[in-house]
Amino acid sequence: MSAAPQAPPRVVVVDDDRLTREMVRDAARGRARVESCEHAEAALEALGREPADLVVSDLTMPGLSGVELLERVRREHPGTDFVLFTADATVESAVRALRMGAADFLIKPIHPDELAQVLERILARRRLLAENARLRDELHTLDACRALMRCLDPGEVYAVALDVLLGAVPAERGVAVFRRTSVPGSDGLAFRGFAEAAAQRLGDALSADKPFDPDAFETVAIVADEALPVALRDRPEHRRALVVPVRGRETEAGVLLAFEGGTRFEAVAIAHAKLVAGHAELALQNAERYHRAKERAFLDDVTDVYNARFLLQATEREIQRAERSGKPLTALFLDLDRFKLVNDRYGHLVGSGVLRQLSRVLLECIRQVDTLARYGGDEFTVLLVDSGLEDGMAIAERIRRTVAETLFEGGGRPIRLTISIGVATHPLHARDRDGLLDAADKAMYRAKSRGRNACCSASELEA
Repeated sequence: MSAAPQAPPRVVVVDDDRLTREMVRDAARGRARVESCEHAEAALEALGREPADLVVSDLTMPGLSGVELLERVRREHPGTDFVLFTADATVESAVRALRMGAADFLIKPIHPDELAQVLERILARRRLLAENARLRDELHTLDACRALMRCLDPGEVYAVALDVLLGAVPAERGVAVFRRTSVPGSDGLAFRGFAEAAAQRLGDALSADKPFDPDAFETVAIVADEALPVALRDRPEHRRALVVPVRGRETEAGVLLAFEGGTRFEAVAIAHAKLVAGHAELALQNAERYHRAKERAFLDDVTDVYNARFLLQATEREIQRAERSGKPLTALFLDLDRFKLVNDRYGHLVGSGVLRQLSRVLLECIRQVDTLARYGGDEFTVLLVDSGLEDGMAIAERIRRTVAETLFEGGGRPIRLTISIGVATHPLHARDRDGLLDAADKAMYRAKSRGRNACCSASELEA
């Protein structure tokens, strides 16, 4: 990472002699900005307006002496270097000045080359110290970024990246807004530095506001007011924020926001934020690869829909979600009628092609939030979230009718097929995973016993 551009150093020269002030200005030309003052009081006023890297002062002046000015500068501006010069110096005064923290002591008449060397040495030392401090901060940020490499979940990547960002900037409050473009309704939020109630209110407002299109932010930037979502502008301390877009290579996209506190963000904050963003994007790419491999383990090789292993986990998860929300969950168990005849007559390659085509038909009949899985052979299962028995029966009938009307490819000859479907609902027919799937399976066999090409509710099993 390249260093952020630095402003030229600032030197304040204090002397009641104009020629001496001009000599310092000439010696500092090309090295620093120089402000000239005729007495110590003016120098203190100049330091109050803008910090300086170096004060060059005569020892004997009207008003405060150079030593008194040195004491004030060391106390009020401890990061500022100091050089004293005088025409009548003694060893004692020189030792006293150096013990008080002066960087050097020059005796008048001052030679221009000697003055230039002293200024260059002090300013070079300050540049080296500043660079060392910058490198230490950068190494600290890099070390903090190592935690990102252990994250395999995209949501965790954004939460950890937000923690690292707030420590690197630094800032106390921040928000991460992220989504997976391949999964509708999967927006996520992470808050830092907010009380629980405030985070809840802000989360509700942001969710309603749909605040961020990650593609709208090309690079790290400091933004304010209108560039921020309305929900974030309710407090003065949220008016300026460091916005850090973080994107994976495939589907992951999001934005980190660090809110400006008492200290304004400078170029160094942007540099550190870019460092965090770079490591977060690498972590996202790792998470994407991990999830792609994980998803492949949950996909059926023939149809590319989910397999039975995924179905069991998804059913358990959706039942827990349904119990939290108080909404029903309906399972459909589907089985092609007389599919064995297709394999026997046309061969297993054609049979596999029929199953792939059937998967596409089924996906068109359900919502994106629903889950389709191949349970095994020619059996499929559908999980309908937030859907009761009546809705489940309506969707099952739509699937049955669509399958019956579809011409399946049979090696140059169209094939007509029918399907039998069983429907069971949580918590009406079962309260656990195995009970729900078993009820839907038994209802499917009841549909077959009625002549196939039919839909049957688990409620009918009790009749």
